[in-house]
Formats: sequence, structure tokens, C-alpha cells
Amino acid sequence: MIRTLLGRAGLVAAAAGLATVISAAPAAAHGADAPDGTDYRTRTTGVAPARPGLEVRVIEAGARLELTNHTGRTIEVIGYSGEPYLRVGPDGVFENSRSPATYLNSTITGETALPAEADPAAAPVWRRIADGTTARWHDQRALWQESAPPAAVRAAPEREHRVRNWSIPLRDGTDPVAIGGTLDWVPPPDAYTWWAVTIVGLLAVGALGLLPAAGPAGARALSALGVLLMVGGALTVGYPVGRELDAGAQGVGGVLVGLLSGQIWSLLTGLGAIAAGWYALRRRPAADFVVALAGACLALFAGAANAAVFARAIAPVPWPPTTARVLVALFLITGAGATAAGILRLHAASRSTAAAPRVEPAESGSTAAG
Repeated sequence: MIRTLLGRAGLVAAAAGLATVISAAPAAAHGADAPDGTDYRTRTTGVAPARPGLEVRVIEAGARLELTNHTGRTIEVIGYSGEPYLRVGPDGVFENSRSPATYLNSTITGETALPAEADPAAAPVWRRIADGTTARWHDQRALWQESAPPAAVRAAPEREHRVRNWSIPLRDGTDPVAIGGTLDWVPPPDAYTWWAVTIVGLLAVGALGLLPAAGPAGARALSALGVLLMVGGALTVGYPVGRELDAGAQGVGGVLVGLLSGQIWSLLTGLGAIAAGWYALRRRPAADFVVALAGACLALFAGAANAAVFARAIAPVPWPPTTARVLVALFLITGAGATAAGILRLHAASRSTAAAPRVEPAESGSTAAG
């Protein structure tokens, strides 16, 4: 039985690796729009002159701007050559297919090739891209697009630097308006310290697997692993909710749509870890195998998938970056530690089974003489 479980554990590990590869493509596409972290802090100072009902905020760790128009009038966002780019009003959100910004802003890098129809001097051709009165877009004026940081940052990377003040023109009817904001360089954290703490923590959790599984200490260790998985699972469900809120999701429905479309692995991982923790607390059959499997998923899809925050100053969540790092460290410590502990317990049980004396079947009695 134990050897069968060990064999299944190998298959599960291979399946988890395959799932990681399969999910890498959509994750990378989503990551182009919502980076896992950055060292550039984008902030908006608001709209000037002020327009009651017109709201602007920064989302996705500064990757996009979000404009919500409750004025009842049509507001235009102006592109890079002074042409109309977006139109946001009571009839929905439209983009100008003749504006080069429509194509340049389709990715955060702005490296999209312009089609022949892109002509800022041509009359606008509007196409609806969303209902409602909220538009979200990348804007190169609010981003740092160069691969190398500014010269001032290279000279003194240990302190914050104002990269620039930025402005994006709008048009309210015939009146010129502008979104103002700032772009700053923020020194990244020491990733080695976070990784060192994480490794020490996961080794401590993994050491629970060294306790004799059959004794009281082993039972308490299994219960501790169950509690850790339930807590880690609950936090894992919360983390992608934070990412969706930071990406501009509105209301419970918007968060759910975002979770199911872009954060499904994290959501399933969290729910699975909660179930596995309950299973371990009940000391159900094959609990060690379930703990190891749930831990591996937690480490992969909640920990490793978000580990970029260890080396980035700005995290794509609505809470402080340090909180994000603590959570990701917890995912890795709990996940990898539970996997190691579960495998150690399975291995010890396998050795105990192999070392147990075999009971030979009794030999049949001698055949009676005829």
C-alpha cells in the first residue's frame, strides 16, 4: 500500500510539473498586463481642472490607468500625437482604430507593430470595446519603458528617485483637461534575506516528518501540518482576490470573473489546501500522501508563482509590499515544508513495512500413508 502511494506521489509530481508548463502560456499573457512586481511606483495626482464625477486611479502595480466617468458627458483620452484615442461616456467605452495608441497600448512594452490604418491625422473611427463608463489602458507616459534604469538611479540605487512628473491630456467637450501623476524609482528589497528566511522556515516545517509517525509526537505533527495547510489555504484564496482588486475588479461579481479567468490555479490550490488540512486533522487514510500533494501545489501555484515580490519594491496587491512578501514566504514555507514532511512520513512508513517480519504460511501436514 505504501509503495503504491509513493508511486502515485511520483506521478502527481510529474503532473504538477506538467500543469505548471501548461499554465505558463496564459499566465505569461496575463503577466504582460499585470506584472508580478516592479521597482517603479506610479501615482496619480488627479484631474486638473477638477471635474466632479471623473475619477482616475493607478491599477496593476502601475501597469494601467483606470478612468471612470460619472459626469454624464463624453470624455476623450488624447493619444501620443494629439489624436483622439479613447472615448468614455454614457454610451460606453470606444477606441479609435486610427490612433497609434490603440495598438501601442495593447501591451505594457508598447512594441506592437502599427497597422497601415493607424494614422493620427485621419478622422477617428470609433469601435466599442466595453459597456459601462470605465476604461483601463497602458500608457507609456506613466511608465518607464527603458530596459536600464535612469542615470540617477544607477548612480545611487539605494535611495528613491523621482523619475518624472507625467501628464495625459483629456478633452471634456471642447475643454482641455489633464490627468497628472508622478513616476518614482523605489529601491527593491534584499531578496536573499527573504529567501534565507523562507528556506529556514520550510526546513523547520519539513522536520516534522522526522518524528515517528506511529507515536503521539507523530500524530501531533500531522495535526500541526493540517493546521498549517488550512491557514495557508485560506490565505492563498485571499491573495488572488487582492490581485484582482488591484487590477480594477469591481464588486463580488468582478472579482469572481477575474479569479475564474486568470487566477484559477491559485483559487483551486487554496481550496485544496484547506481540504487537505481538514483531512490531516481527521487523520484519514493516506493523510501523509494528501499533505504532500497539497503542499506541492501550494508551493508551486501560490508561492513560486508570486515569488517575484521578494525582489520587487511594488507588489500587485492593495496592501503593503512587505505584507505580500510575508504571505508568499508563508506559502513557500507551508507548501514545501508540508511536502517534505509528507514524503518523509511516507518513506518511514514504507521502511517500517519492509522491515516487519514476514509470517510464513504453515506447511501442510504429511500425507497419510495409504
